[in-house]
Amino acid sequence: MDLDVAVIGAGIAGLAAAHELALAGREVRVFEAADHVGGRMATRHVAGFVVDTGAEQISTRGYPHTWELLRRLGLDDVPPIGRRLGVWRDGRAHRGLAHPSGLVTGAGLAVRARLDFARATRGLARSSAVDVERPEASRVGKATVAEFCAPYHRDVLEYLCQPVVSGFFGWQPERSAAAPFLALLGAIGPSTAWRAYDRGMDVVARALAARLDVTTSSPVREILAGPAYARITGDGTELRARSVVLAVPAPVARQVYVNPPEHERPFLDACTFTPMVKAHLMLDHRPESDVYLLAVPRAESRSVSVVLFDHLKHPDRAPEGRGLLTLIASPAVAPALLDATDDEVVSALAAEAERFVPGLRAAVTGSVVHRFRHGLPEATPHALALRGEFASRLGGVVDYAGDWVSLTPYSEAAVRSGRRAAARVREVPRRQHA
Repeated sequence: MDLDVAVIGAGIAGLAAAHELALAGREVRVFEAADHVGGRMATRHVAGFVVDTGAEQISTRGYPHTWELLRRLGLDDVPPIGRRLGVWRDGRAHRGLAHPSGLVTGAGLAVRARLDFARATRGLARSSAVDVERPEASRVGKATVAEFCAPYHRDVLEYLCQPVVSGFFGWQPERSAAAPFLALLGAIGPSTAWRAYDRGMDVVARALAARLDVTTSSPVREILAGPAYARITGDGTELRARSVVLAVPAPVARQVYVNPPEHERPFLDACTFTPMVKAHLMLDHRPESDVYLLAVPRAESRSVSVVLFDHLKHPDRAPEGRGLLTLIASPAVAPALLDATDDEVVSALAAEAERFVPGLRAAVTGSVVHRFRHGLPEATPHALALRGEFASRLGGVVDYAGDWVSLTPYSEAAVRSGRRAAARVREVPRRQHA
């Protein structure tokens, strides 16, 4: 046997799994196709700018596994962002998105829409109807976001739910399920609880990788499972491992794992991902704003979903006197931009964002474009209906980790799934020798 445990993917899910296994005394090697760790929590350092290409923040609420890991690593001193979110409507930003104050100040919503949303979410909270770990058990589990919003004022969809699910997850509300979205709203709390790591959102990934045997630029092409081990084939290499944790997006797992058990295939096939395209613009000054993140509804823009002022999110994201702005493409244009050139992406998104940040294009001195072909799990009602059966039978020579395992698209779900995959792997030898 070449390896005890092979973890495929050095995102936060794979690194969390490897960390737990190493603490338990298992010999672990992590294989990462990219030339860096972090996955969808990666950061690039360019000319003094700290560019978060993936996740943007965490919360003091709804992240228990993450905070336990941070305390273990001595990284739990995470500063608050200190700014709120807004939504664009009628030519200006309205503060209060993702915060209870928005129900009072409006946050761009009509009065009836505020009352409708308060009534809907209050009912869900009373019945404990949504669970970030078991969203399929929700009484709204079969409804799309659009269907959940249908009985209420149109602003509930167009100026609250759609901007959030499209901007943060890349979802189209007519396709994606309401239950995971509502569960996350309840779990992570208001935007005043949100924080951003010093030195970039990949600080945890880098700290974990420094303690582990990680091989980057090492793509895995095929995994073939047997009763007691799995064969792993890469570029010119072939290894055997007693256990494998596939910590990659579900479509990638389905592609490389050639013989998954029959009962796993329906969910793996149904678990689709949405693409995400981000343009990070380096500016010659630091634009001021009442909000650090501006959600842009599709009714206001077809191409831009989010305008994020990184230098307001955390002061170390840009050098003194400079600014850093992130534009996130809307789901309507993201698929087409995956294959566009960097210049085409910057030109298209910056031209549109000029409405929200006047003088933007003239202030740009450089840019970084990042594309996630597999951005976030889409959580369609079809996939959600299959998730419970899939999750109830996890374990074996090949296991899985990632936020897609619970269909809740946030980094806490990735950390949690990695730790639980590690616990199942520790049981594999016992079952094999029983």
